[in-house]
Amino acid sequence: MAWNLSGTYVESCNCDVVCPCTTSGLTAPADQERCQVTLAFNVASGEIDGVDVAGLSVVVFADTPRVMAEGGWQVVLYVDGSADDSQAEALGKVFSGQVGGPMAAVTPLIGEVLGVERVPIDHLDEGRRHTVRVADAIDIEIEDQVAPQFGEDGPVMGLTGMFHPANSTLTVARSTRAVGNDVHGRSWDFTGRNGHSASFSWSA
Repeated sequence: MAWNLSGTYVESCNCDVVCPCTTSGLTAPADQERCQVTLAFNVASGEIDGVDVAGLSVVVFADTPRVMAEGGWQVVLYVDGSADDSQAEALGKVFSGQVGGPMAAVTPLIGEVLGVERVPIDHLDEGRRHTVRVADAIDIEIEDQVAPQFGEDGPVMGLTGMFHPANSTLTVARSTRAVGNDVHGRSWDFTGRNGHSASFSWSA
């Protein structure tokens, strides 16, 4: 199966800014007893085995041990409710790692899939601000950080050389809103904590 996807990525987790999971290639302990992270992808353009998936979003929520590399992740996969059956199936194959690509490297770490759901997803990128809403379950807004000395229009802080499925370069960001409501029994408010944004471009 040939496929290619490109678009934008937003992440929010319960670590402090910047989280040790990201900067250590998943080998350093998270700031909390468990890592709870939302990975949100908005596909600007893409085709999976002939199926056009442009304009659709996929969100992955993971609840992991403090050291993510230990595996045993519990995962929920949310697929855009506006996708038709063929689009949803195609996106599910890519984001579950079944057809290769970056998510295939994450698959061995997953111990349990808590659910696969088709729900409304709203994803908006506005300059340094990025928002993601997943039905009534997850509501995130992050802001890419700029050093105060440079003012509002200064360069965004970034991390490079990262081992990360979205991109090896990520912004340093902080959540201005990051709440979850009964995501398979989990609710949270991680406002003020770690975030990232990036572009992504995958193919296999």
